[in-house]
Amino acid sequence: MKSVAVTGADGFIGSHLVELLLSKGLKVRALSQYNSFNNWGWLEEIAPADNLDVWSGDVRDPNFCRRFVEGADTVFHLAALIAIPYSYIAPDSYVDTNIKGTLNICEAVKENGSQKLLVTSTSEVYGTAKYVPIDEKHPKQPQSPYSATKIGADALALSFHNAFKTDVTVVRPFNTYGPRQSARAIIPTIITQIASGVKEIKVGDLSPTRDFNFVTDTCRGFYEISQAEKTAGEEINIATGHEISMETLFKTIARIMKADVVWKTDPERLRPKDSEVFRLLGDNKKITSLTDWKPQVSLEEGLEKTVRWICDNNNLRHYKPYIYNR
Repeated sequence: MKSVAVTGADGFIGSHLVELLLSKGLKVRALSQYNSFNNWGWLEEIAPADNLDVWSGDVRDPNFCRRFVEGADTVFHLAALIAIPYSYIAPDSYVDTNIKGTLNICEAVKENGSQKLLVTSTSEVYGTAKYVPIDEKHPKQPQSPYSATKIGADALALSFHNAFKTDVTVVRPFNTYGPRQSARAIIPTIITQIASGVKEIKVGDLSPTRDFNFVTDTCRGFYEISQAEKTAGEEINIATGHEISMETLFKTIARIMKADVVWKTDPERLRPKDSEVFRLLGDNKKITSLTDWKPQVSLEEGLEKTVRWICDNNNLRHYKPYIYNR
């Protein structure tokens, strides 16, 4: 692998993945969603490099996708709409980006020949756990429009392996957190409100549990899977195998920040009835058997790093803690 292409490179996980791939000496073609400001999202935070080529475009355009993947040995497809609350409001846009965009990338890779394609899934496709730890055989449960589109995108990707022998792997990270994560997620939501001096922190339901990966661990998972053999046609979790409730998470962040705060349930932040995913605890046996990957950053260490990064005034200015970020 000498040359790679990354969609969604301007986002949270994508920008960290680009940094990792550059550190491996790879030539990286990075996709930033086109906008008239010529803003490259979180790629703006990455130092310019001779082996980094940033393209502006949109995965919803099949002709663009064909050009974008051409010549790359491996394609990492991360581009997606991911905010669950907004998917209740604008589900059509999730179908267009998550399903149609994935189809376009799959078609482009198929036409280009012997490329390896890693398609990014989400632990949300499993819904509330029917058993734990959740392995890759766990039933899929579409409990939000977002998760429904990701289930559809995963199925499309795997169909290209089955029908056309395309070298596709579905990579399924459990909840990723760390520097650059948007305020739509619970960890930045809590940190930014505390950092702004709020004493009564607005949150949603704090009873669910999640399995959190620090972003560098997630990105190493992608890289290790891209290097492994016998991954074509597979679905592979990236998970720590540990869970924490959102209430305990809240208390942990408050302790790290030495903040005397309380939480208040904001009805606007609650998912619709029967849509909340109450338990996610991942099984990582498959990834550890196929690769050398294992989580390296503990939740305590990862939260401390995330707090330090967000509380830097240069970074805190990117957030609006006084509004609910869908």
